[in-house]
Amino acid sequence: MIKQVNPHFKEFLFDWNQKFQFLVGGYGSSKSYHVALKIVLKLLKEKRTALVIREVYDTHRDSTFSLFDEIVSDLKLDHIVRCVSSPMQIRFSNGSRIIFKGMDKPAKLKSINNISLIWIEECSEVKYEGFKELLGRLRHPTLPLHMILSTNPVGEDNWTFKHFFKDDREKRFVLDDKELYEKRIIVSDDTYYHHSTADDNLFLPESYVQQLEELKEYDPDLYRIARKGHFGVNGIRVLPQFEELPHEEVLKAIADINRPLKRVGMDFGFVESYNAVVRVAVDHEKKYLYIYWEYYKNGLTDDKTAEELKEFVETQELIKADSAEPKTIRYFQQHGFNMVGA
Repeated sequence: MIKQVNPHFKEFLFDWNQKFQFLVGGYGSSKSYHVALKIVLKLLKEKRTALVIREVYDTHRDSTFSLFDEIVSDLKLDHIVRCVSSPMQIRFSNGSRIIFKGMDKPAKLKSINNISLIWIEECSEVKYEGFKELLGRLRHPTLPLHMILSTNPVGEDNWTFKHFFKDDREKRFVLDDKELYEKRIIVSDDTYYHHSTADDNLFLPESYVQQLEELKEYDPDLYRIARKGHFGVNGIRVLPQFEELPHEEVLKAIADINRPLKRVGMDFGFVESYNAVVRVAVDHEKKYLYIYWEYYKNGLTDDKTAEELKEFVETQELIKADSAEPKTIRYFQQHGFNMVGA
């Protein structure tokens, strides 16, 4: 059996030394193809049950399932590997199999046992809670466990960046993503990192690469993602000239403002969104906005939040809060807060 592959992926195809393998890259880099090929080669050699995940189940048919079908055909494995389309499964003559599931139907994950290998394709689309749920499904009495995650880069606020690289808010650091872009392959603890771009896919037509290059002229955000394969800030920034200064410098600058306009704003959240409170000051002459105090937490009930913000009861500063939550605003008012809907 001879199969031509892209050189940048040769090492990856046979490296199973780590539990986690995280592949990030631009469009057309062939990362998904090589993940599928890697899994087929592994399951031909060892009897395993592999689980392939996407956020939406129906997207498997034209993506991951189609890739496996193509690989089985290219390698002329039809006599020992069957691609069953309904329900989608790949069955091997040695007892190995590949199951396809979507996180939009999480209940169907509970009946799956002895999963020793999971591939999460477009993992940035899967919620962090889903990733942690899948970790709990990865278990086998004897075989080493592996999870492969592949994605195009997204914003640095996505859980994939925070988990596998760094989370500034939680002061958590794992790996500098810029180091990965430079070295292309890095092993850190129990994670194998792999970065790729269209340049690594020798089978791409030059016209496709040129099309990606042209993005630089009219869509720099998409160029960063699709061509360079880099994480970053998506879209137009609300505060493009934002600067961080030492707290004492900010307070001094506010003290020097002629008649500063001060405000307090609050947004409510609980599960995915956050209770967020900011104290701000505006310098009308310079058109500067200063954010000099913030509170940002979720998962707390109103009584706990009120306790943590009790200084506002003492200062009686006017808080303009999310007007979509009149019941919550009334709760805070009843507990002494000077709060109105924005």
